[in-house]
Amino acid sequence: MSQTNPFTALLAAQPFVLLDGAMATELEARGCDLADSLWSAKVLLENPQLIRDVHLDYFRAGAQVAITASYQATPAGFAARGLDEAQSRALIGKSVELARKAREAYLAENPQAGTLLVAGSVGPYGAFLADGSEYRGDYQRSAAEFRAFHRPRVEALLDAGADLLACETLPSFAEIRPGGPAAGVSRARARYSFTLRDAEHLSDGTPLREVMAARRITRRWWRWGSTVSRWKIRPRRWRICTA
Repeated sequence: MSQTNPFTALLAAQPFVLLDGAMATELEARGCDLADSLWSAKVLLENPQLIRDVHLDYFRAGAQVAITASYQATPAGFAARGLDEAQSRALIGKSVELARKAREAYLAENPQAGTLLVAGSVGPYGAFLADGSEYRGDYQRSAAEFRAFHRPRVEALLDAGADLLACETLPSFAEIRPGGPAAGVSRARARYSFTLRDAEHLSDGTPLREVMAARRITRRWWRWGSTVSRWKIRPRRWRICTA
């Protein structure tokens, strides 16, 4: 993976990057029941073609970045379904393959579309717990435990050809520092998003200024959110949403 910022080419043409929208929302709209500990990753097992179709529709709606259906896809989560680590990594890799195939299909329709990226989604440890703790950050693990949890998914996403990682809705400073889910994987390039208690604190209560200070230690981070001058925008098809 290149050590340059994957967004550079996009930002050279315009001062923002247009991300895709919610995968789970679109899957549910197409009849999927996601009341499951795997959430949208369940569809990787049951109907992967539908995930490719959602990615393609988002590209057609103007998205420049497809975020894979791997937010809650982990070897630990798939183990509960009887899958071993090799099978789990293959499924995580498939989430990248589906997004890449959608990109290929869209570029075949629109050869002048320009740069389109595939971001491998990495949800927090709390998402694996499936108890809402990704919005509280009230779980305790050591740095080594976090690395052991995240690394197989991170490696599977990168091995499958993700252009970058999308480390999403991180609520806990302990999980973010140093390097977050991509820690120890030198080829990883990532953008991070967090869940917040309020405008100045992570969900676990850590001041955002501490998070930004930690970010300066890890050069592979790119900030994403209201504190930066370059915005990444997610389109919401057919509906108006506030956050």
